Amino acid sequence: MAKPPPSLLLCFDFDGTLVDNGGELPFHPAMGDMLRHFKRIGAAWVINTGRGLHQTMEGIAQHNIFLTPDYVVARECEIFRPGFFKQWTDYGSWNRQARKAHDQFMRRHAAFLEEMRLFVERESKAEFLTGSLGEVGVVATSSEEMDGICAVIHARAKAHPEIGYHRNGIYLRFSHANYSKGSALRELARLLKIPRERIFAGGDNHNDLTMLDQRVAANIACPSNAVPEVKEHLERQGGYIASKPASEGMMEALEHFFMKR
Repeated sequence: MAKPPPSLLLCFDFDGTLVDNGGELPFHPAMGDMLRHFKRIGAAWVINTGRGLHQTMEGIAQHNIFLTPDYVVARECEIFRPGFFKQWTDYGSWNRQARKAHDQFMRRHAAFLEEMRLFVERESKAEFLTGSLGEVGVVATSSEEMDGICAVIHARAKAHPEIGYHRNGIYLRFSHANYSKGSALRELARLLKIPRERIFAGGDNHNDLTMLDQRVAANIACPSNAVPEVKEHLERQGGYIASKPASEGMMEALEHFFMKR
């Protein structure tokens, strides 16, 4: 007999949303209690983060989150679930597609990336970086400097809609535009057969904007420590802006959407 789909899908960014790294109490224990309550009534929860999978597991342990997520979206696009023979495994064919698309993106747009490298090195104080896993990105010296770099990317990418990036404050990683936190959450919902009306998404930074979209999740929220662009986006979308930071704000948002009805 097929397992019924979860009653809810609760999706959270990690740093700044579930965890306030600079806070006195980075992860509020009551948030764990609330997640256990929702799991008892059939919900599944997912961490949707720019961290790699290993970094995500380290963060869960570091902050004493004594509850394993049902799914993890790592590096903003790769979907994992607990496996039988190893702790985590790819869920469906999505990760393979995402990795292939990234490799093609790097080959097709090598000239664009070189152009951006020259711009960053000659016209800014930012640093252009390449990683061992094929990552290409930028670290700016301020949010304002990164705003300017993003404006250049947008202007030069108009003719190539697949050029995208994941931005978190002063950090940016280039990517295929079709693979993001939002598209990964949409694919996870498709695999689980969960309608958007039964999906919650919470985030605090630029790279969360694609999942803080009512076409993906009908219930969207941010904590009080979210960047201004996220708060403005949620105001336009009719989302919920919490009065408290990080996990306390997420508790507030879950109560607003699901516990006052």
